[in-house]
Amino acid sequence: MHGLSSVLLLLAAAVVVVMVFRLWRLPPLLGYLTAGILVGPGALALSEGSQSLSVLAEFGVVFLMFSIGLEFSLPKLSAMRRAVFAVGAAQVCLTVSAVVAAVLLLNAVFGKDLPALLLGLDWRAGVVLGGALAMSSTAIVVKALADQMQLDTPHGRSMLGVLLFQDLAVVLFLVLIPALAKPPEALLTALALAALKAFVVLTLLLYAGQRWMQKLFDFVARQQSRELFTLSVLLVTLGLAWLTEWTGLSLALGAFVAGMLIAETPYRHAVEEDIKPFRDVLLGLFFLTLGLQLNLDVLARHPWAVLACFVLPVAVKAALVYAAIRHAAIGAQSAATSVRSALGLCTAGEFGFVMLNLAMEKTLSLPLLPAELSQVVLAAMLLSMLAAPLLIAASDRAANQLAAKDWLGQSLQLHQLASAQVQAASEVIILGYGRSGQAVAQILTAQGRSTLALDLDPDRVAEAKAAGFKVQYGDALRRETLRTLQLHRAKAAIVTFAHTASQLKVLADVRALAPDLPIIVRSHDETALPQLKAAGATDVVPELVEGSLMLASHALLRLGVPMRRVWA
Repeated sequence: MHGLSSVLLLLAAAVVVVMVFRLWRLPPLLGYLTAGILVGPGALALSEGSQSLSVLAEFGVVFLMFSIGLEFSLPKLSAMRRAVFAVGAAQVCLTVSAVVAAVLLLNAVFGKDLPALLLGLDWRAGVVLGGALAMSSTAIVVKALADQMQLDTPHGRSMLGVLLFQDLAVVLFLVLIPALAKPPEALLTALALAALKAFVVLTLLLYAGQRWMQKLFDFVARQQSRELFTLSVLLVTLGLAWLTEWTGLSLALGAFVAGMLIAETPYRHAVEEDIKPFRDVLLGLFFLTLGLQLNLDVLARHPWAVLACFVLPVAVKAALVYAAIRHAAIGAQSAATSVRSALGLCTAGEFGFVMLNLAMEKTLSLPLLPAELSQVVLAAMLLSMLAAPLLIAASDRAANQLAAKDWLGQSLQLHQLASAQVQAASEVIILGYGRSGQAVAQILTAQGRSTLALDLDPDRVAEAKAAGFKVQYGDALRRETLRTLQLHRAKAAIVTFAHTASQLKVLADVRALAPDLPIIVRSHDETALPQLKAAGATDVVPELVEGSLMLASHALLRLGVPMRRVWA
């Protein structure tokens, strides 16, 4: 089968398999990989038909990097700087170093007697394999955390910080891998030239490009044409991707820069919505073509090697992530938090496949990975991603078993919370001590009302205590923590964080512990109001509406309207 017939069969297989994975509540990208394997060279021999999809599939990576660029912002990076640069950098560097060390050790021990599967393996291959294995799946991890309402937990924030650094590290590897494929005598020159090109191109685009990007989208937006807006997004994304490829870098690097430039304009969210259909479909095709590359005959010859490449990297990466989060300078992290993070991040990710695919490109000057080893690693990474949802789902149970010593610290923390509340019962419990929580505590304290706030940021807690406010470190999403607050003795509770899923869980727990306690909930807008009311919120305060009312009230006062009429 060739041409259109092969493409149609591939797409039909993708639709069926992805539908099954959806029913099983597994990530669709795993469905695309599985569909590619089922109809690939080792099964229905459709490798020739895959050529019709290769070009489109490559653009899937381009739009994925564009989306990552849209999410990248200096304020976000600054807010998570410790989790990103302490834990994330440690995890990636340790993983790459461990793989390179293992490769060098194998060569030192076996020399020319290396097993056939490992012949040709050197430090450059170790860098590529280490970089690929260092990546975790942003799509799988974030979805699992959101489903379990754990994005705002300590391990959730640690995992998001590591994922953010991995996304940034991919940009470096996309520049590094083609340079590593140069002959040994030209390697240093190639690396220096790649670094210089990246520096010049990124400097020009980021500094000179910001101004014309804003002007371009201002002009396009004034035309009020959705079609023109979408075409402009595609032109910018693919145009910058072509520019970086033309300079000898990679398509994906240009797309990442395009996303960063647009992220600084007011059109970021509109662009994100326009690009999402292209990204999801084309990225699916990319994983489909990856599955097509998997040769089942090679796997049949090396089943133990596949198992070893699946088990060892997962175990080593879990240990490295645990060590990075447990001991990096990001504030006190419990053993349970470190174990949950390690199990969530120890498996492979989509960018690992991107890097592996780049290292296997036929256009490279020198092959970086032995052909059969690439097939084994590809299969092991697929197994790793299939196991990811199971490991994340089991992380709570594993954390309780593996971090049993940490229960002493947790018990002490809960005892401190309970003691503080028993000694001086607070009238108002504030869950979340961000900007809103701080403002509420200051106003209530100024009116002579006693408050007790709960927050997960140790620095924020220390600063609040130093300022004389009663703030304790604790997780409001855990019912055990809420139970220590003596909620039945309080007169009101205020939920200041605006994540709806977390609010619903807190409402359910507070209502179970104190059915009659008035609960005031902050909401970003009115969309979640019915849900929050149904879950037990006494009052819901939408930020946008309240802000508008305050603006209007101040305006009326300035216009001479009496205070009584304004507040009426």
